[in-house]
Amino acid sequence: MRSVDFYFDFSSTNSYFAAFMLPEICARYDARVNWMPTHSAALFRGTGFDVMAMTPRKARYLWRDHARYAELTGLPFKRPSRFPIKTSSALRAVLAAGHATKSDDGGAASDRSQRAIAQAIMRAYWERDEDISDRGVLAAVASGAGSDGAALMQIADATAARDALAAITEQAAARGVFGLPTFFVGDEMFWGKDRLDFVERSLKRPE
Repeated sequence: MRSVDFYFDFSSTNSYFAAFMLPEICARYDARVNWMPTHSAALFRGTGFDVMAMTPRKARYLWRDHARYAELTGLPFKRPSRFPIKTSSALRAVLAAGHATKSDDGGAASDRSQRAIAQAIMRAYWERDEDISDRGVLAAVASGAGSDGAALMQIADATAARDALAAITEQAAARGVFGLPTFFVGDEMFWGKDRLDFVERSLKRPE
């Protein structure tokens, strides 16, 4: 089965849209999404990028452009009152969802669990303006997505999840990732939700 590595952070507006658009694309080509939660603050420290370094004029345009994508996709996007927001616990919750799911189906159940948690947290933040930096909020969101929220957050707080998040973020930097969302089809890198058409073109090509 082909796969797409999806590097994302919950504080990335464009990752919100990609978290719903990419799985639909992959489903059309029997491909799997590899959910790669990435700590953007740590990543950007190594690139010199400042997410808040933009003019008010550009910021106004970007929020309007997000509204256009919401209209295009039907996703009920709303600008959150807390932006940017700390996301390390939320990112580790996605990793915990994968670790908490035990199966012998080649990882499909783990992938479904990670997708459910990731999309649920995206909706909580970008649609309902919930404080996803709060562990209690995350536990409730996880429970609403079909997991044991309290147990999931215990796994997310453990050293293994913290080390895994750091490792994925370091791997992203080593692969040349400089912004989120970023996608890899094999070794080919695509940056931004507006490059999902190129991701799809890559999946169309025979291996």
